[in-house]
Amino acid sequence: MSILLGKDSRVIVQGITGRDGSFHARSMREYGTSVVGGVTPGKGGQTLEGIPVFDTVKEAVRETRANATVIFVPAKAASAALLEAAREHVPLIVCITEGLPIQEMLSNIRQLDGSRLIGPNCPGLITPGQAKAGIMPGRIHKPGDIGVISRSGTLTYEVVWALTRAGMGQSTCIGVGGDPIIGTGFVELLSLFEADPGTAGVVLIGEIGGEDEERAADYIRLSMKKPVVSFISGRSAPPEKRMGHAGAIVSGGRGTAEAKVGALRAAGVPVADRPDEIPGLMATRLGRSTQEGRS
Repeated sequence: MSILLGKDSRVIVQGITGRDGSFHARSMREYGTSVVGGVTPGKGGQTLEGIPVFDTVKEAVRETRANATVIFVPAKAASAALLEAAREHVPLIVCITEGLPIQEMLSNIRQLDGSRLIGPNCPGLITPGQAKAGIMPGRIHKPGDIGVISRSGTLTYEVVWALTRAGMGQSTCIGVGGDPIIGTGFVELLSLFEADPGTAGVVLIGEIGGEDEERAADYIRLSMKKPVVSFISGRSAPPEKRMGHAGAIVSGGRGTAEAKVGALRAAGVPVADRPDEIPGLMATRLGRSTQEGRS
């Protein structure tokens, strides 16, 4: 089983004729994703290696019955692309684009009208062996029953590779994005994994800034029965140091690494000191042994 994305997903790519859009459309299709079309205004009627291109999301959805879209357009056009997909009620919208202004995102969130947004500024998501929507490298993933949720893109890959090498495959891996305003956060995804019969445990990868990890800790303490293991990046960051991610804002004693680690541990969640400790912690919680070194 999986959440949000699977073999029945029919994906379109907004910005498919651009450099990044075309590259990752090919990569998604090569992984096995059903990439049924793309959208670039003014280039409707063209094809990208057999993938039809449409002028609008409305046309693409009508002709392909798409139920997911991945956005690879420049930041200045990303909000318009996102809202175009929302107007057509595309169930899953994945926005890879970074650099969307906070005020735009506040407005965008209010106009989703039932669509679920992953991102912006995210690597997307992957259900190993079934489909991927975004830029995650498929080769490091392995089908299994461990869910992964992360605010960090490259750190996600490090943790996933550690899980795979330990013989612990993944149900679905999701990069939520590092911006202050994102579509779908930890709590919503934890609830989906909790309800998924194919997920046995969840890895939560957070970082300094914001309060999503503290809210996740509250949810886990009150509502989660499945084991959760966590890692918080930025624990060695100097106090008051501005960090790279747009979401890494600390204020009022909330959002610090110490606050996040403390909240998670108080909720019974083991917090790894290093990413490579995660497979062992999860195996302990599940009563399993790891197979380190096997892929």
